[in-house]
Amino acid sequence: MRSDPTKRPAAFLDRDGVLNVDHGYAHRADQLDWVAGAPQAVRLLNEAGFTVIVVTNQSGVARGMYSEADIHAFHGHMQEALQAQGARIDAFYHCPHHPDGTVEAFAMHCDCRKPGTGMLEQAVREWPIDLARSFLIGDRDGDMAAAASFNIPGIRFDWTKDSLLDVVRRQLAVLAD
Repeated sequence: MRSDPTKRPAAFLDRDGVLNVDHGYAHRADQLDWVAGAPQAVRLLNEAGFTVIVVTNQSGVARGMYSEADIHAFHGHMQEALQAQGARIDAFYHCPHHPDGTVEAFAMHCDCRKPGTGMLEQAVREWPIDLARSFLIGDRDGDMAAAASFNIPGIRFDWTKDSLLDVVRRQLAVLAD
């Protein structure tokens, strides 16, 4: 796959367990707890010319634990906190579905829920993305499967062992070679 000079590479980031500590179904501002190096990693990606896109499964909606409005508010809070540190996320995509959900409108199998590639496909339709230089950082098998299905590198991340900033620095160095 050749690089397209009219497009920018994308860093697709899972949310819970990659940007914020996964305490389970985070959806309120007081639940935002950044993983080590996350705001700095986002800023580094911004400075390197990447489009930074969050792709996150949010089955709490299908399970009736919170609403899509709660997700948007949480993402707004994340964005404000990042902006205070000179960083930004260009777009947030979420999947509210889960086949075992209790909210009928969201209780389904879908293509957007990772390991499906629907959120990645939507991002590519809406942003000028150079897939040849793009990658996905995630903490679960489903993230890695989505990256593989989308033919982009998947980088497995464990916030309990690694700094997101260090992981991003390593990936940028690989891409520069």
